[in-house]
Amino acid sequence: MKETRQAARRRGHRPGPWALAPVALVAAGALVCLAAACRPGHRTDAEHTAATAVAGSRATAAPGRASSAASASPAATRSPGPAVSPTSAPAAKARPSAAPARPSASRTSRATTTTASLVGRIRPGTGYRGVATTYDAGTGEGGSCSYGPSDDLMTAAMNHTDYETSKACGAYVLVRAADGATVTVRITNECPTGCAPGQLDLSAQAFARLADPSAGRIPVTWELLSPGDSDTVALRYKTGSSRYWCAVQVLGHRNPVARLELRTGGGWRRLPRTDYNYFLAEDGGGCGGTIRVTDIYGERLTVDGIALRPDAVQATRLQFARH
Repeated sequence: MKETRQAARRRGHRPGPWALAPVALVAAGALVCLAAACRPGHRTDAEHTAATAVAGSRATAAPGRASSAASASPAATRSPGPAVSPTSAPAAKARPSAAPARPSASRTSRATTTTASLVGRIRPGTGYRGVATTYDAGTGEGGSCSYGPSDDLMTAAMNHTDYETSKACGAYVLVRAADGATVTVRITNECPTGCAPGQLDLSAQAFARLADPSAGRIPVTWELLSPGDSDTVALRYKTGSSRYWCAVQVLGHRNPVARLELRTGGGWRRLPRTDYNYFLAEDGGGCGGTIRVTDIYGERLTVDGIALRPDAVQATRLQFARH
């Protein structure tokens, strides 16, 4: 206002009170507007409209997501991409073995769930009831699982039903007697059809851990194990294998094996399993190439560089995870 009067004096004109009134009204109005705009919580119509549009776009950008960031999983904050199936899970580091083996294994990948198609009659976390009998396992040679001689005589033959065309081969089982005595055995053989479902035919050495051998037959319960102490997986081509016919066996696996596949020009080829615990490629397709082994938990071990040498045990640096 001071500047206005001085300018008027310079022009030789002194403003009257009626000329000052509009200026005063404008100034008062400006002060009122400023006071209203600075009031906490005030939002202009333009600001309100813009905020509403932004909020609406956020709500519709990802329908169905939780509104609270604290309750959202880390995966929800990632940009959307193609769905990843368990069979194409990211590669996991191979577990180191106690004794380094030749570099014949490429990588592992782990699925997150156990599917019904992988699990057979013997299921993780399930208890089974039956009887335990005993037989002379000798050195383990000649068992249905075709493992051959072994210094470990804590073994058992699985009844025909639960043997399931050799799917039980190599499984570790914790057996418990009625008085609480326990023994862990590895399945290396098949008990003939005379054995009822749930029955285990234990080696004489294993049976003696549960009861006096003279008892001959005792009630037991048993369940599948995933042992902590385990060597690395090995592979073996059967005698007579070539590029025109081959059979592959998995040895030293911590968990039961569900599938074995060979890589061919057309992709992965799943081999059928025999009751003598080999996976068979009758036309030779994929023999001598990359091998992929899957356990009942869905974990896959992919092995490169296994030579097609019949009846030779070839070690890897891989092992299935413990469950």
